[in-house]
Amino acid sequence: MKAAIHYDADRRLFHLQGGAVSYVVELIEGSYPAHVYWGPRLAAASPQLGTAFRERPSFSPTLLQARPVLTLDTLPQEYPAHGAGDFRAPAYEARLADGTSVTEAVYESHRILGGKPALAGLPAVYAESEDEALTLELTLRDAYSGLAVILSYTVFAEHAAVARSVRFANGGSEPLELEAALSASVDFKTSDYDFLHLDGRWAMERGISRSPLQPGTQSIGSRRGSSSHNHNPFFALLGRRADEEQGDAYGFSLVYSGSFLGRVETEQYGMSRAQIGIHPDGFSWRLEPGAEFQAPECVLVYSAEGLGGMSRTYHRLYRSRLCRGEFRDRERPVLVNNWEATYFNFTADKIAAIAREGGKLGIELFVLDDGWFGRRDRDDSSLGDWKVDLNKLPEGLGDLAERVRAEGLQFGLWFEPEMVSPDSDLYRQHPDWCLHVPGRRRSEGRRQLILDFSREEVADAIAEQIESVLASAPITYVKWDMNRNMTEIGSAALPPERQRETAHRYMLGLYRVLDRITAKFPHVLFESCSGGGGRFDPGMLYYMPQTWTSDNTDAVSRLRIQYGTSVVYPISSMGAHISAVPNHQVGRVTSLKMRGDVAMSGNFGYELDLTKFSEEEAALAAAQVAFYKDIRSLVQFGDLYRLLSPFEGEDAAWMIVSPDRREAIAFHFRVLAQPNPPIGWLKLRGLDPALEYEAVEIDLASPGAGESFRVGGDVLMHAGLALADRPGDFQSLVWRLRA
Repeated sequence: MKAAIHYDADRRLFHLQGGAVSYVVELIEGSYPAHVYWGPRLAAASPQLGTAFRERPSFSPTLLQARPVLTLDTLPQEYPAHGAGDFRAPAYEARLADGTSVTEAVYESHRILGGKPALAGLPAVYAESEDEALTLELTLRDAYSGLAVILSYTVFAEHAAVARSVRFANGGSEPLELEAALSASVDFKTSDYDFLHLDGRWAMERGISRSPLQPGTQSIGSRRGSSSHNHNPFFALLGRRADEEQGDAYGFSLVYSGSFLGRVETEQYGMSRAQIGIHPDGFSWRLEPGAEFQAPECVLVYSAEGLGGMSRTYHRLYRSRLCRGEFRDRERPVLVNNWEATYFNFTADKIAAIAREGGKLGIELFVLDDGWFGRRDRDDSSLGDWKVDLNKLPEGLGDLAERVRAEGLQFGLWFEPEMVSPDSDLYRQHPDWCLHVPGRRRSEGRRQLILDFSREEVADAIAEQIESVLASAPITYVKWDMNRNMTEIGSAALPPERQRETAHRYMLGLYRVLDRITAKFPHVLFESCSGGGGRFDPGMLYYMPQTWTSDNTDAVSRLRIQYGTSVVYPISSMGAHISAVPNHQVGRVTSLKMRGDVAMSGNFGYELDLTKFSEEEAALAAAQVAFYKDIRSLVQFGDLYRLLSPFEGEDAAWMIVSPDRREAIAFHFRVLAQPNPPIGWLKLRGLDPALEYEAVEIDLASPGAGESFRVGGDVLMHAGLALADRPGDFQSLVWRLRA
C-alpha cells in the first residue's frame, strides 16, 4: 500500500492513509481541528464520516450563538488548549506577557510534504525516501498572542503507524512561557477500553498492568529526569475483548528519554482523551518573539490484531526506521561482560584469562565493565576522570585490547559519561558543572552527581574525553550507563526565568553528544543502560540500537522482564545474558540450559567468570554459542509472537518467525512444577498454514535427545504441540521449525 493524504476542501476534511491504517481530521467551522477517526484503513472518507453534535447544558459554553451545539467542552479536539471553554485536560498551556493563560489556536494553513522532516535536536522515526511516507502540517494560530501551533502527522507506506509531534512558534511581539507542551492528544468516542502500561522498579522493569478505564483520569509518568524503571513512556488502549491475537489496540509511544506524562481522561459523556508528552511538572519554556520550541514525537500504532499485531508494528518500525547506523541491520555479536565475574576487582591477566576461555567457546566480544579508570576500586570515586587506572592496567587499554583480540574477541568498554563523583579531579576543578541549586544540598545517589549537560561546555568536555578513549584502542562496543535520577534540577548557566528549562535542555544536550560520538565512531556498537532498564525508551534507541534490558539476570525474572519489554521494543534491542548461579540479584539456582534458552531470546551473551566453568558447562556453553550464531538472524530480525504470558501462570512461551514464514523457533518455559499435571498443548502462531514444517526439539544439554517430526503449519497453529512432561522447577523446551 502507498501512503496518501487527501484533503476535501468542501468538507474541510483531512484523510491520512498509511499502511493498514486511516486517520481523519475535520476542521469544524473551518477553524477547530477535530478528531474524527483512527482505525483500519478506509478506501475513502464517506459523507457519513464526520463529527456529531448534540446540544449540551449551559455549563458547556458554546462557541457560536447561532450554533448552540458547538462547544469545546465536548468537541473531540486534535490539540486542546487551556482556558477557552474546554474543561478537560489541555494538551498545552501558555502563560502570556499579560499574565493570563488563555489561548485559542485555530486553523490558519496546512501543507503536505513528501517524506518526513527531521525534528530539530530530537530523535524521531525517519523515512529514507519521499516515497516511504507523507507528512501533513497543520498550522494553528492564537490571534491575540501570535502564538503558532504547528501540528505534524506522518503516515508510512509500510507501517500502520502515525508519527505525531508539535512545534510552537512565537509570532507575537512579547515573550511567553510554555508551561505544558504534550506531543499528542487523541479523543476517543467511548471509554470502553482497557488501559495497558508497563510499570516496575529497578531489577524488575516493564511489568504489564491492564485495567478498565474509569471516570476521571488514569495516568503514568516519570518526574525523575529519565524515562525510568518505574513507568515506560508508552501506554495502549485496548478493546475490552482484545488479546494477543484479536481486537482493537491503540498504542502511544513517546520518543523521549526524560520526564514524561501519559494520561487518559474519561469525561462526563463517556468519551476518553489520551495524551502523552513531556511531564509539565517542573517544566516551562520561555519563547521570545521569533523563537520556536519543538516537542518530542509520539508514535501512534493501531492494530486490529490485538496486542501482538500492535507490538509487531512497533518492532518493525523501530528496528528499521528508528535505529540507525551500521548495526541497524547487522547481526549483533555474542559477548561476555566481566561485571558479575569480577566487579571492581580485576587485573589485566584476569581479563585476558576470561577472554581466552571465551575464545575457546566461540564468543566474539569481551566487554570490560566498571572499574578501569581513575581510582575506581568502589563506586564512590572517579566518575568524570576518564583516564586508565594504570595500577590495574599498567600497560593501558591498548595493550589489554590487543591481548583480548589475540584470543579472537573484539574489545568493548563501559562508561558512565553523564555522572561525576564528588571524589574526582573533574569535580574538584569544576564543582559548578553538576546539576544543582545554589544554597541547597546536593543529593547524591550511588555516591554521584549528575553533570549539567544543558551546558554546552560541560557536554563537550565529556565528549572529548570519551572520544579520546575510543581513539586510543581498538574498541568496537560501548556500554553507556546512567545510574541515578535527577534532584535539585538547576543550572549555573541559566537565568532565573529559564531554570525550569534545565531538565529538557539536559536531554537536548545528551542527544547532541550522542549524535556527535556515534557519528564519529560508526564502527562502534553502542548499548544504552541505566541501572539496566531505567532508560529503555525510543529516544535512546535512535542513537544506540540496543539496551541492557535489566540488571536482573535471573532467568525466571527475565521471563517477565523480556516479555513485557517486547510489548513495544524489538528483540534486537534487548541485551540478554547468562549469569552465574546462585543468581546475584535473587539467589535463585536455575540450570545453564534454561538460562541459555531465556537469554537466546535477545542479544545473547554471558555475565560470569568463564574460567570457573566445568568441562561439562564449557561444552554446553560452546553449543549454546554455536546454536545462537545459527539462529541469531532469525531471533534478532524475525517477527515475535507471544504465546503464553508469565504474568498469568507458571508457564511462558513465545516464538520468532522469519518474514517469509519458512523458519521459526519456539520457546516454552515452566517456572514451578505441578504434581500429576495434565498434558499441556502449545498452539503456535505466525506460520504458513499451507506449508509443512520439519520440527526439531533442541536440547543442547542432551544432544540428539529431542524428537523430530514433520507437521503442517495448520496443525501447529490449531492443534498445537504436546508439551513433554519434565519433572522439576525451571524447565525449558525449544523447537526449531523449517518449511
